Amino acid sequence: MPLLPTTLLDNPYIRLMRLERPVGSLLLLWPTLAALWMAAEGLPEWHLIVIFTVGTLVMRSAGCVINDYADRHIDGDVERTRNRPLVTGAVTPQQALLLFAGLVALAGLLVLFLSWTTLLVAAGGLLIAALYPFTKRWTHLPQTVLGAAFSWGILLAWVETTGAISQEAGLFFAASMVWIVAYDTMYAMVDREDDLRIGVKSTAVLFGELDRLMIALLQTIVVVALLLLGQRLAYHSFYFIGVCACAGLFIYQQYLIRKRQPEGCFKAFTNNTWAGFALFCGTVAELTWQALGS
Repeated sequence: MPLLPTTLLDNPYIRLMRLERPVGSLLLLWPTLAALWMAAEGLPEWHLIVIFTVGTLVMRSAGCVINDYADRHIDGDVERTRNRPLVTGAVTPQQALLLFAGLVALAGLLVLFLSWTTLLVAAGGLLIAALYPFTKRWTHLPQTVLGAAFSWGILLAWVETTGAISQEAGLFFAASMVWIVAYDTMYAMVDREDDLRIGVKSTAVLFGELDRLMIALLQTIVVVALLLLGQRLAYHSFYFIGVCACAGLFIYQQYLIRKRQPEGCFKAFTNNTWAGFALFCGTVAELTWQALGS
């Protein structure tokens, strides 16, 4: 479902930021908010919920802009991306860079409402996010860099709430990274034939015929890590129901990619928004139940 009225969907800047496609934003948002609740051990302060929600949307938009800037010379050779604004000339490279700078500046303004420690950690995340689009030129593991960039909000949530990065934060960060490698491999499977033809690297290319097995292995690691996280945080019920829902959705995603058809792979990729939502709901329900019982 579009985030914006249909009259705005054809605006090239809106499309460059992917604001008409909420999937990427939701993939970032649910784990970040779950981390915010975990770190706060209950309902976080409302201004943090607003800052992290808006910050997620802004940074995802900035990531899309710099990604399209980096890929502007190859997107025209890929069926799925040949009509992107930088390919068609609806937006110039200079305009894209200015938009990226504006989005980064807006994110910087949001971080100014947080602690200086959080600001320093956020700077590291920005560097990783800016480097990601270029890594697919020299490594078959760009998804790992994307995983770090997409998971950075987990570290920020913990640092801002508790002042430090705990072992639990590190475990959740690692689980999120592996999760992202799994679902972005599904995404890369959509373009694998085009990527092989033009020389773009990805885990989908690296895994080859072992792609489904590797995704299943990564998803298993995610489920085990999330179960360990719940144990370390002394959760008891609702959180684990959320993790079980994630596991069920992972099984469904394996069904969707069974024939490696682009439509099924893309549907499996987008299905991860529901897995993230299930984890978030399980976390909120768990902490709410604990608060009511205390």
